[in-house]
Amino acid sequence: MQTTHKFYYEDSREMSSVKDNSIDLVITSPPYPMIEMWDKQFAELNPDISIALQSGDYGRVFEAMHCELDKVWGELFRVMKAGALACINIGDATRTFHKRFQLFANHARIQKRFIDLGFDILPLILWRKQTNAPNKFMGSGMLPAGAYVTLEHEYILLFRKGEKRIFPTGEAKLNRRQSAYFWEERNAWFSDLWDFKGTRQGNNNCERRSRSGAFPFILPFRLVNMYSVFGDTVMDPFSGTGTTALAAMASARNSINVELESSFSNPSRERIAIEGPGLKRHNQERIREHLKFVKRYECEKGSLKHINNYFGFPVMTRQETDLKLFYPEPAVEIERDSFQVSYFEDQEMQTFKAEDLIQDQLRFADGIESAD
Repeated sequence: MQTTHKFYYEDSREMSSVKDNSIDLVITSPPYPMIEMWDKQFAELNPDISIALQSGDYGRVFEAMHCELDKVWGELFRVMKAGALACINIGDATRTFHKRFQLFANHARIQKRFIDLGFDILPLILWRKQTNAPNKFMGSGMLPAGAYVTLEHEYILLFRKGEKRIFPTGEAKLNRRQSAYFWEERNAWFSDLWDFKGTRQGNNNCERRSRSGAFPFILPFRLVNMYSVFGDTVMDPFSGTGTTALAAMASARNSINVELESSFSNPSRERIAIEGPGLKRHNQERIREHLKFVKRYECEKGSLKHINNYFGFPVMTRQETDLKLFYPEPAVEIERDSFQVSYFEDQEMQTFKAEDLIQDQLRFADGIESAD
């Protein structure tokens, strides 16, 4: 099995390199309107934004910034297949002007535009970003009534283009079953509240913008496995340093990555070269966590009823019996900004016998951890 991963350095408001109806899943985090670190980038897209910023007309600024993002959302509708999902990580913004502190609801404005385009809104995820900030309050501190609640979460907005995706052939149905996730993963991943740390936003390279807006690897890795199957094509129209591409590589999906600033090319290529050889550990970690779950469950409640056909260990449901994982080799750059990844099947895991699980699973899990 092989996947391809292409990076295009062009304006995502007009993605000429991406074909109509070619994308199975979109995962992205755009620049956040009304967050000061993005003012310069938005002003470069539309001079009216700079004028409105200088005059303090923040209502006009908010709408003008979103009008630029609207052009990207329109392109998504064009390139996405029927039944494809879009996952948009966005945070709301707070800003003070004319001595009045206000919230600017980016998530609500984006939802409205997706509705206008014809997407269906699905239940969203609240991402609670852990913070060690000593002062979490805003406003007047301990004195009523001028304090404000602190924004400690962002949104992962979920949209679908058209009706629910179908898998019409026997081959497609089998691929879907092999792309399954574990029962306990389903319980954690499909909660509407995610709680894990964000990614440090600073950039040391003076050629690039001072902050990248990157999300942590776990975010696209979950979404890729939740909303696509092996061999699908995942796109990020604001790819930055390529976190979505790495998640697709780790999950045996293809990816198309669009980024306006070509100065991100070398850092993305360097990151793939450095992190690519270790991507297999993410699926190894899934196995390790599943074996821990089996141990706990069988100690507390008894044996699981089903056996995975590929690995030979117990699973909770029949839908997990065909679950399979592929392990990526290091990515090969076949031409500038275009990569190919080959996959291998872990024979040690494949030949692991169900009857040996009880006494050997913790040793097996520890062995995976030690190997990493």
